[in-house]
Amino acid sequence: IASVFKWLTLSLFAYVITAFFCHIDFNTVLKDTFIPNVTMQPTYIAALLAILGTTISPYLFFWQCNTEVDEQKDAGQKEVADRKGASDNDLKYAAYDVGAGMLFSNIVMYFIILTAAATLYKGGIHEIDSAAQAAKALEPMLGSAAKYLFAAGFIGTGFLAVPVLIGSAAYAITEALGHPCGYGEKFGDAKVYYGLVIASILVGMCINFMNINAMQALYWTAILNGVLAPPLLLLLMLVSNDKKIMGVRTNSLLVNIGGWLTFGIMTLTVVLYAWTSFVK
Repeated sequence: IASVFKWLTLSLFAYVITAFFCHIDFNTVLKDTFIPNVTMQPTYIAALLAILGTTISPYLFFWQCNTEVDEQKDAGQKEVADRKGASDNDLKYAAYDVGAGMLFSNIVMYFIILTAAATLYKGGIHEIDSAAQAAKALEPMLGSAAKYLFAAGFIGTGFLAVPVLIGSAAYAITEALGHPCGYGEKFGDAKVYYGLVIASILVGMCINFMNINAMQALYWTAILNGVLAPPLLLLLMLVSNDKKIMGVRTNSLLVNIGGWLTFGIMTLTVVLYAWTSFVK
């Protein structure tokens, strides 16, 4: 079933194609992409933090690690001792897997922002309150059929994202409490984990019946992710450079430069957000 939903997410590439139907001045777009006109307006900094928060989300750290362990358990490596020592091929595959996923998601995100700006914002829609409004960004290419392709991508990404979102939260809380966790565990052995998963699903369902703007909720969640990410990035960098923990698998110089640069940029953005929103 997951493979079907993965194929549905390819419909998101429609945003990439639609951008070329919107009569965009790509020279200006490229210039502003690499030399942005940064302002200290609260809305600008908040949007920047939301973009960073939705790109480097804290839940990804927990999900990525735990799914790797679950896959190893499924392969017969039940004990911690069995899972020690990743091979060079394992690390290369992991780097390719994560790199390809991040590249794909960021290209799509970039063109969603670009296409929405060229269609919705230009058309006077400055705030998106529903999925139906978001689908209008595809109308320059698809016309009235835009909502159907948008729905396909929405369903595909939704069914792939829901287990990740609720599972990662359950992983983090359950592991902090020292209880068994993971979708591979039996319900009787991981009651706390599955209880949190069920509770998360019920909360999500209740939101649908409450007068809560889902689009605004996603936006503020992205900002919260941006605020929470720097401390976790700091811990991740410290752990991945500790030879007592990592042995010979500590970070390379290039990874350290990228990691600390990312930590610095996100931390600075959080500070600017706090200053522009609450102090300035």
